[in-house]
Amino acid sequence: MADKRVNKVVLAYSGGLDTSIILKWLQTTYNCEVVTFTADLGQGEELEPARQKALLLGIKPENIFIEDLREEFVRDYVFPMFRANAAYEGVYLLGTSIARPLIGKKLIEIAEKVGADAVSHGATGKGNDQVRFELTAYALKPDVHVIAPWREWDLRSREQLIAFAEQHQIPIAKDKRGEAPFSTDANLLHVSSEGKVLEDPAQEVPDYVFSRTVSPEEAPDTPTVISIDFAKGDAVAIDDVQLSPAKLLARLNELGRDNGIGRLDLVENRFVGMKSRGMYETPGGTILAVAHRAIESITLDRGAAHLKDQLMPQYAELIYNGFWFSPEREMLQALIDKSQEFVAGQVRLKLYKGGVHVIGRSSPYSLYDQDLVTFEEGAVAYDHRDAAGFIKLNALRLRTLGQRKRKLGL
Repeated sequence: MADKRVNKVVLAYSGGLDTSIILKWLQTTYNCEVVTFTADLGQGEELEPARQKALLLGIKPENIFIEDLREEFVRDYVFPMFRANAAYEGVYLLGTSIARPLIGKKLIEIAEKVGADAVSHGATGKGNDQVRFELTAYALKPDVHVIAPWREWDLRSREQLIAFAEQHQIPIAKDKRGEAPFSTDANLLHVSSEGKVLEDPAQEVPDYVFSRTVSPEEAPDTPTVISIDFAKGDAVAIDDVQLSPAKLLARLNELGRDNGIGRLDLVENRFVGMKSRGMYETPGGTILAVAHRAIESITLDRGAAHLKDQLMPQYAELIYNGFWFSPEREMLQALIDKSQEFVAGQVRLKLYKGGVHVIGRSSPYSLYDQDLVTFEEGAVAYDHRDAAGFIKLNALRLRTLGQRKRKLGL
């Protein structure tokens, strides 16, 4: 049931058919003023058509917001997440998840600026994005009214959506009149594809689904060798060329695409309770994840590294579930960022037919001591005989347990 008290609503607007239908539905159902917000997160689409579509649907020019968020996205969201080596359920690099808090934050900022009392999004009632958008909105503006049309309206089929669009003179691309073969979400970090032809996890993903990567089989037969420089846990240069965060990730995407890197066929556990199958392409992020672990391997102490690995699944789950603006995520971030103080240096990588291979790493803060690990007699004070007492102390409880088992005849 629509709340008629809404006067002005800020809509996360892509310019596509679904959010255009939502725009008109908000106007007709709530009889309210609609403000549109379109974010450039590096999805690779022109955003000017979204402005023209909004104008066509009666949105005032001053109520149309289009922002280039690529640098902020990578600097303030992607990079902090990669400092944690975050991967949901061990493999998913959270490309969709990490974009939602930024979009949600901007929705609230615009709502405050224009005096709107509500925000709206186009996420369905089955997925994770509704949770991510709304947790962000409530964290930043506790009294905000959130409108989620897919949970409210009675447009239950593609035919009903098309009929609504035709009734309200909403332009429909010819390819949108039929059911799309799968749905996608893209930004500078990744592109995800799910639904329809991808719903059966037993079936291989069709070649036409892939848009960010060549197939590993068709990648060059000659490896590509690159170097990535890090400072305080963040990548700052490729092949000794300093780049801004967004430009650096874009360059890694090109290198990953050409070498068939970053494809992931995943059945994951959604926060709302169901399993879903998706295909993710994260070419640059996959390279960055491998490189970051490599530079950490020589600059992080064992205790710090292992603690990070223990905390990572919880950190990744918080992002996946939409809790970016929670106190626990911010607490973990402070710990993670502290660990990155000396995570600096250069990693050399070989990119080849879908693989990312570390071939060298160096750092002015390296903890790797060749004199300690060499099989030759080193110059440092390490007495092999010290290991005997170390082992006996660590074995004490195991020996005690073993004696008890022997007494009990187990």
